Amino acid sequence: MSIVNQVSRRLERRWAPRYPFRAGFEIEWGSAVLRGNTRDISSNGMFIESPDTLWLGASFTARLHLPQPVKLDCLVKRIEPGRGMGVSVAMSETESQKLYQDLLASLTPPSI
Repeated sequence: MSIVNQVSRRLERRWAPRYPFRAGFEIEWGSAVLRGNTRDISSNGMFIESPDTLWLGASFTARLHLPQPVKLDCLVKRIEPGRGMGVSVAMSETESQKLYQDLLASLTPPSI
């Protein structure tokens, strides 16, 4: 695969704008709870800073610490050793979807 195709594929994965966003994050992993913080967020994912990362392709349920916590279903898409992991997010609960969309709307700069 050529460099142009590799770059193009990478850009395709990141079609949603990302916003810097810091919040606490808890991963429910069996009987353990792993803690971290978000670094950035988008409509389809986020980066979680944590010394404890899961493996590529791992799926888990997590809670984003907002005034009203948001429950997320996540899938590990990439790992930055020593820094954290990029995950895709989905919400199975309607209320979580609304809270997440409201959060993104609050981070979106107003249109001119």
